[in-house]
Amino acid sequence: MDAFYASVEQLDNPELRGKPIAVGGGEERGVISAASYEARKFGVRSAMSGIIAKKNCPQLIFVPPRFSRYKEISNGIRKIFHEYTDLVEPLSLDEAYLDVTVNKMGNPSASMIAEEIRQKIYDLLGLRASAGISYNKFIAKVASDINKPNGQKTIPPEEALQFLEELPIEKFYGVGKVTRIKMYNLGIFTGKDLKTKTVEFLTDKFGKSGAHYYKIVRGIHNGKVNPNHIPKSVAAEHTFRTNLTSEIYMLEKLDKIADELERRLIKSKLAGKTVTLKIKYSDFTQQTRSKTLPFFVKEKALLLDTVKELLYQDKMRDSVRLLGISVTNLNVNTKKKEKVIDIQLKMEF
Repeated sequence: MDAFYASVEQLDNPELRGKPIAVGGGEERGVISAASYEARKFGVRSAMSGIIAKKNCPQLIFVPPRFSRYKEISNGIRKIFHEYTDLVEPLSLDEAYLDVTVNKMGNPSASMIAEEIRQKIYDLLGLRASAGISYNKFIAKVASDINKPNGQKTIPPEEALQFLEELPIEKFYGVGKVTRIKMYNLGIFTGKDLKTKTVEFLTDKFGKSGAHYYKIVRGIHNGKVNPNHIPKSVAAEHTFRTNLTSEIYMLEKLDKIADELERRLIKSKLAGKTVTLKIKYSDFTQQTRSKTLPFFVKEKALLLDTVKELLYQDKMRDSVRLLGISVTNLNVNTKKKEKVIDIQLKMEF
């Protein structure tokens, strides 16, 4: 979906239409969940501090999030998807993969189906969506960004390799800021540059991800659209109104975060072996520390014991504005499959 949360707010409140708005971030230490396209012109984006966003765009309007409303709209969108195929893999409230190779409409054109779905979303719900269409999930996801907002892009198999070679490396899905800088330092600026590297070189520099990069730049990505999407992690975190200046204060906050994480794990009927502590400092630099246990955990006491150990692994570099705890390496193979809900701003087909 195009700027989903912000677009829903503008849909429900006509006075906000055409104006720069941000969902979340209005409180003193708030972080923005989504920004309208009018706000993005000023450099406002999701995950940005509300204070910084207001400096970039003084006329910015902050709107509190209404997740129950976003979920209601999301359910309506998914009903439209299922009119075409049952192979729908939701990635978030506003993003999904659809496999339409064989579809309920008997339409042989994936591009026409994407166009129909986008139009139906607008006609029934009043919101705009963008789409990427290709023969695998990776290329479809990358293509979905090409003609946003309110557009779509089809990459047929015969054009895929040239498309990937010409693509700037930062446009590759999964290449974040840290990886991008590392690739720049290795002389990798485009897909064509990436393609010159051997699988051995990429594995040496990027570990397991190296083999992934080697394949995707060659158009190889065999992941199927999975209607029973399984979560990779369960997490809880909190941004504080006042920076924390000692481990004593941090432990007090971590106790509450661990309590919330335990509730989420129990609700999801999940447990995990790897516990990660996330620390964001006042200068917005971020640090993570992890420990893998020989058994699955979900109980607050065990989570907190592990987090305490991680906390004292290193000294504080600065005052802390955010703390989080996550659990990965989950026991999903023996538990009920759950759908993942996170915040993203695209829809793929």
